[in-house]
This record gives sequence, structure tokens and C-alpha cells, in this order.
Amino acid sequence: MSTELQCAAHSVLMPAFSGLHLDEAVRRHLNQGGVSILLGETRDEYLSRKMTFERRRSEASAHFAQIVEHATECAGAPVLVAVDQELGGIQRLHQLVPGMPSADELKTLSSLDIEARSYEMASAARAMGVNLFLAPIVDVVTGRNPWLHNRHLGPDPAQVSRIACAFIRGVQRAGVIATAKHFPGHYETEQDPAVARATVPGTVASLKEGMDVFRQVIAAGVKAIMPGPAVFPALDPLQAASTSRAIIGLLNETLGFDGLIISDDLDAVSILRDNSIADTAVSALQAGAHLLLVSSASGLDDIAQAIVDAVECGHLSREQLLNASHKVRGLAQASRAQVDAGLYVSYAIPGGQLTRRVVR
Repeated sequence: MSTELQCAAHSVLMPAFSGLHLDEAVRRHLNQGGVSILLGETRDEYLSRKMTFERRRSEASAHFAQIVEHATECAGAPVLVAVDQELGGIQRLHQLVPGMPSADELKTLSSLDIEARSYEMASAARAMGVNLFLAPIVDVVTGRNPWLHNRHLGPDPAQVSRIACAFIRGVQRAGVIATAKHFPGHYETEQDPAVARATVPGTVASLKEGMDVFRQVIAAGVKAIMPGPAVFPALDPLQAASTSRAIIGLLNETLGFDGLIISDDLDAVSILRDNSIADTAVSALQAGAHLLLVSSASGLDDIAQAIVDAVECGHLSREQLLNASHKVRGLAQASRAQVDAGLYVSYAIPGGQLTRRVVR
């Protein structure tokens, strides 16, 4: 069994968990080659779009710094530490970082103001060790979409693009990777893809406005993009965007994106579509994803082994797996290199005073 393949298979998995302690499965995953984690939220927090009172009362910046240090020790390498820190949606870091305006308020601010506020917020996150935001949401929602209710920036593609690009510039200037989601744009879907099969109806032409926003964020330099969890029959009638070779190929070849491609949650019913999580992970890699978002309780060792088995039996290209691993590890290393070079970040403390600190 190739140690290189085992290490690579773990490095393309990003386990999500809602607490601030590494469980045994995640520690073992990091020891075996994993280099990313998602500090997520509970299902109830996801549905309510806010962190619980207990979490807000008990969590402190030091807790995040401790888990980042522990994860880095387990991995023996720089680690990508992700959170959902959406504009107008789920904000995992709650009051630990300077707050961002609501979606409606953002529309009244200049792009420079949004960029400055985003920089300030992301700088505080970077000071805690967080270096990857699964944000912004850039879906241009014009129809019914309960999944993105109270999470999106509205139906106007020009405003969505303007706000998202300013956010991306500010966040990435602070040393945090931004992730534009959810490609190719879920303008309408009747179902929550986490619990049901979701479809985005319409023709290729109906997707144009949403796709144009992704062109704009790519031009703004976004470093990561997340394909979504729904099926787009006009593009691929069988696979959800996160496991669709046609849709990810569109992102690479037509839009020219060469950054990190992060799958949506592979445990989602709409992505699984009655397949096993292990087979779904292999399908996402075959389609061109680099980093796979999975629950920490989904059997990380089994998923990694399935990826290795797929390479060894010829179902997944060895080169494709290693390239994905190098992409993930390269971004983690680059993030650490910024710190080693003395990246100064700003952060706000209670009372509103702004100070500066270097992360080491």
C-alpha cells in the first residue's frame, strides 16, 4: 500500500465538526496526512442562521487559537482552518470578530467601505488562526430557494458581484482565502439539498446571469470556488454540481478558473443521491474537485481507503489525486509562509479599539 497515496487521500478531505475539540477520528486523519478542517456549526445553528446563545457566551478567541495549534501539531504541517463566515448569512465567528453589515446595509455602502470592513473582520479571524472562509455566497437568487433563505445577497447580479468582489479583496488582503459559492449559481430550487434531492430548473441561458457573477469574482482573484449540491439538468442531468465533470469542466475550461475547487458537503442527500459517501468522494475527485467537505463522523479512514483503492484499480488517475493533494498542501503552505514572513493583521477588541498584532 502506497504511503504517498494514503497521505494524498487524507489531504484532499476536509472534515467538519461543530465543537472546538479534535475528536479521535480527526486527530488520526491529521496524523495520516490531513491538512484541513472545518470548524462548523450544528444543524440547528445552520437552520437558524446564527450561533446558539451558549456558544456565543462560552467561545473565546483563545479556543480557536488552541484548536489551530493542536491541529497543526497533529498534522506536522500547516493546516487550512475553515469557517462559514457569510455575508448576511451564517457567521460562525459571531461576535469574536468585527461584525459585517446586513445584506441590505451592504447595498448602501461603497465598494471601498465593504472592502475595508471585510479586511478588518478577516484580520481578526486570521489572528485566531482561521485562514479559509467558505464565503461569499454569490448565487443570484431570483426564485424560490429555501436553502439560501437569509443567506444570499439578492436578485441583482450587479450588486451581488460588486459586494462579493469587495469582500474577496478585503478578506484575501488580510491573508484569508475566500471561497465563492455555489457554482454555477442556484437561482431557484424548491428543496434543501442537505435533506432532499434538489434541482435547479431551466435552460443554459437561464444560468447566464449567475455564471457572469462567477466570471467577475474570478477576475477579482478569488482563490477558491465551491460547486453546489443541486443537479442542473441543462448541464448534467445525473450528477450534482460538486460531482459533475461537465460542470466543474465548465468552471475550468470556459471560465478559466485554476484555483482550489472545494466540494459542497458530500454528506448532503442531493449530492449522495443514494450512493455511498466513499463512492461520492471518488466521483468528486474524478470530476475535478480538489478538497472534499465531509462530516468528521462519516468514516474518514474508509473514505481515504476508497480513494486509494480507486487509484490502484484505475478508476481514478494517480496524477489527478496527487495534483489535488499538491494544490491543497500548496495553499496551506502559502498561508503559513505569510505568517513566517511577518504578516501583520488588524483585529478589533471589545470596546471598539483597533490594535495590531503579528501572528507567529
